[in-house]
Amino acid sequence: MATTTPVPHPSPRDSALARDSGERLARAVSATPHAALTISVGASTEPITLPHSAAKFLIEGLAELAKGNEVRMLPVHAELTTQEASALLNLSRPYVVRLLDGGKLPSYKVGTHRRVRLDDVLAYKRELDADRLDALKKLVAEAQELDMGY
Repeated sequence: MATTTPVPHPSPRDSALARDSGERLARAVSATPHAALTISVGASTEPITLPHSAAKFLIEGLAELAKGNEVRMLPVHAELTTQEASALLNLSRPYVVRLLDGGKLPSYKVGTHRRVRLDDVLAYKRELDADRLDALKKLVAEAQELDMGY
């Protein structure tokens, strides 16, 4: 997205390590407002104190790696291309461009290229997800009314 550095897909070993370290970190963080970590690299160790918010962020990232998902960190004010926005929304690029043209998703131009703020894309995604959940609830209710359950 805003950075084009390739993010490697976690190996099964990395996923298992992420699961274990994430669970251990979550237990430690739940006991204190600040997490003091000791990181060992080779023969050297150095204590590092993380703010609670950073520790929780790290736990969430480790949980995603444990599931085998790639993880990327972006500031919420990051700029996305229309292609990056479409990938995040799981929509086609032409459809995202129509959203931009229709004013449903704010954008601006950098030269001849459109950019979309990540926080705007995430807000739209929350709305889209809420609409999808509402539609699913309605379908379930209709199926129950029609006695279409199992």
